[in-house]
Amino acid sequence: MSKDKRKKDEVIEAPAASDKLSGKEFEKELAKLQVELTRLQTWVKGKGARIIVVFEGRDTAGKGGVISRITARTSPRVYRHVALPVPSDREKTQVFIQRYIAHFPAAGEIVLFDRSWYNRAGVERVMEFVTDEDYERFITMVPVVEREMIVNNGIILRKYFLDVSQDEQRRRFEARIKDPVKHWKLSPMDTESVRRWWDYTAAYQRMIEATHTSWAPWHIVPADNKRRARLNLIRHLLDSIPYKKVDVDLPKIPKAQRRPKNATEGLGAGQPIPSHY
Repeated sequence: MSKDKRKKDEVIEAPAASDKLSGKEFEKELAKLQVELTRLQTWVKGKGARIIVVFEGRDTAGKGGVISRITARTSPRVYRHVALPVPSDREKTQVFIQRYIAHFPAAGEIVLFDRSWYNRAGVERVMEFVTDEDYERFITMVPVVEREMIVNNGIILRKYFLDVSQDEQRRRFEARIKDPVKHWKLSPMDTESVRRWWDYTAAYQRMIEATHTSWAPWHIVPADNKRRARLNLIRHLLDSIPYKKVDVDLPKIPKAQRRPKNATEGLGAGQPIPSHY
């Protein structure tokens, strides 16, 4: 890829992690952004637009956290969260990006990829799950696929890389180990991502350098401060899409029908659950 076809990597600026943002401030700003996310949703449905948002980054960087804030107040019929499991034996024989294409958006949909086809340039490369030949083919192919199959097809593509420091990643892993609610997030691959920090650093540097293009640039999100990272990413996503507020015809609540004679309150059958609270 020649330099004239690339733009400089865009870094979504954020204050240092020590610059705290209170929970109250965060929720206030998030609420404003979530209103805008619903407006984007209405515009996407009305225009029949198609959007793909790729979330990549180191383990514990906060990909799932920001996606959950995006989907918390929006329709799952419009915003689809896609987090694919380990490929099946059949999928391993397919063209690598094939299983992701099956989840591409139809008109009126926004697909949020929690990790994506870039697994091949990240974990698969570092853990040697892919041959050098297949890796090089992937790195060469991806910019073309993103241009011809996605962008030139009218799909809006946004790619975000959440970047977390080595010390902060270790702290977050330790917090996960101590918190039973987060144990499901842990896997043997996690300890390897800690041990192989510099291998992953080299892999991500090569990945971004090779696939950062004018038609599908990478947006880097400093993520040591989770709250600021979430707000900055969502704000950037909204600012990058030329949506407009669409007026919605809100329904009026009608009067309820009159109570029939002999009608009783309650459902009658069934067994109520115990009231523990």
